[in-house]
Amino acid sequence: MEATKEKRVGLAAMAYLVIVLAGVKIATPIIVPFLLSLFLVIITKPFYDALHAKGLPTWLVFTIILGVIFLFNLLLVLIISSSVNAFTNNMDFYNQKLQLYGNEISELAKKIGLKNDESLKNLLNPEKIMGFVSGTLSSFSDILSNIILILLTVVFIFIETKILPGKIKAIARNKENIHYFNVINHQINQYMMIHTYVSLATGIIIGGLLAAIRLDFAVLWGLIAFLLNYIPNIGSLIAAIPPIILALVQFGVGGALGVAAIFLAVNFLIGNYIEPKLLGKGLGLSVLVVFLSLIFWGWLLGPVGMFLSIPITLVFKIILGINPDTRWIAVLLGDGTEEMNDIGEIPEGT
Repeated sequence: MEATKEKRVGLAAMAYLVIVLAGVKIATPIIVPFLLSLFLVIITKPFYDALHAKGLPTWLVFTIILGVIFLFNLLLVLIISSSVNAFTNNMDFYNQKLQLYGNEISELAKKIGLKNDESLKNLLNPEKIMGFVSGTLSSFSDILSNIILILLTVVFIFIETKILPGKIKAIARNKENIHYFNVINHQINQYMMIHTYVSLATGIIIGGLLAAIRLDFAVLWGLIAFLLNYIPNIGSLIAAIPPIILALVQFGVGGALGVAAIFLAVNFLIGNYIEPKLLGKGLGLSVLVVFLSLIFWGWLLGPVGMFLSIPITLVFKIILGINPDTRWIAVLLGDGTEEMNDIGEIPEGT
């Protein structure tokens, strides 16, 4: 009888979860701007705290942070529009070059017995390539277009973060719950601050190197590398594809291989040596969990969900680690390095 009751509770919980997720999916147009504001707050919170620590008044800190967000939005729009216009002006040149490569691919396909050579030629369609890039960035800039609402939401979230600890203390049943709130806040702030530095460095280095070899739209590719570096695992790969194809058009096969080598070297050095060293113990999330969370939150919330996939999953891991009955799930979400009693500990010396 008791087992049947537990089974019913479990089924009811799953049903509630499905209903909630369906509601979130339907309400995505409303939720996404809020999540984008939350994402901006998470990114800028360490800098907000650092400026406050230097004794700057709150109004000045808000002015600096909101000004940076507004200028970044303006810069994003200007880079997208100027790049699309420049690409349109050079379309004839790109078409001629890619048509030559397409013909060569077709001849090669016939020699090895492939019949559907048109699909191979379509891979080098410049309009599709730039359409994908501009479409992706435009969808992001469309969300940012309501910049006033987003900036106001950022301000209100920052105000809420100042009084939230007091609310947590008021409703917490014991000090352990307060401790885990501090763990969540600490780990997310640490991850986002370091990852922002790393992403910015990645974008600047890649943009600078591509500009040094005079690849068209080097600033745009650096911006894309910076933004997509927030998306784990596949973000850097997606950022590399358009400039590699463009380098094939401009410089030939050797140039394309050179650009591919630049992306590979920069991401390998930063992703495998610099970022892990800065993060110390790291997030403690399984690579598979990171990838699956990217797919799930991206499907549920769109591009903003991809950017927030790591912080959201990290929060769930810590929350599940609080309760002894669900701690085993947190261990499964981990990378195998933590012990059962390590989940939710703040690293020493931080």
